[in-house]
Amino acid sequence: MSLSALVIIPTYNERKNIPLLVSGLMAHDGVRVLVVDDQSPDGTAAVTEDLGRDYPGRVDVIRRTGRRGFGRSYIDGMQKAVGEPVDVLCQMDADLSHDPKQLPDLIAATADADLVIGSRYIPGGAIVNWPMRRKILSRVANTYIRGVTRLSARDCTSGYRCWRRAALASLPLDRFFSDGYSFLVEMLFVASRRGCRIAEVPITFVERREGESKVSRAVLVESAITPWRLIANPDTNVRKERLDSVR
Repeated sequence: MSLSALVIIPTYNERKNIPLLVSGLMAHDGVRVLVVDDQSPDGTAAVTEDLGRDYPGRVDVIRRTGRRGFGRSYIDGMQKAVGEPVDVLCQMDADLSHDPKQLPDLIAATADADLVIGSRYIPGGAIVNWPMRRKILSRVANTYIRGVTRLSARDCTSGYRCWRRAALASLPLDRFFSDGYSFLVEMLFVASRRGCRIAEVPITFVERREGESKVSRAVLVESAITPWRLIANPDTNVRKERLDSVR
């Protein structure tokens, strides 16, 4: 790959998955990893530090303190990452549901987009090992989000994404209010309102192999409320200056 990339991975109790994921990412030249560990009691951060010694200069970890949360982990990681000398900043889940082999396709697509989403819901995209009720819930959630927010992306809830660094740096990360997985929707909504060019690349999403899902009832409730909060928030409704000056 001609572009350099830093992959931000939030973790909580992922010590079994993180070595496999990092190994897959290290197969790509020009790719570095930043793990943001949310006080995992299973020692995920220590495992990642060991990986950093195996891949010097390519694997780093942030040990978070204070209030835990998916969105908070990403904000901490992104605020550090936007200052790094790389072309592209990427988001991935730690549970091996996102295939590292597909990362070059997302990175390459940033040549013509500010944000590239690894999409399950465009031609060529797929989901493996999900029960039908989970597939229906995800489809309904995306239809609901698009209906409320008027976002054009087919997969608004995908966590597999790549950003041009300047585009991510332009977002008001310190003003985001979502904490759970609806943080992904908030990021997409704000990016769209600020004129970011958004593209989708098909991916195959595979259900986690190890550990437990972090989706709780509270996460689902937040996800249902967030689209309405976004359209009611005047800060995000104002279209800011386009990113042409920093591309």
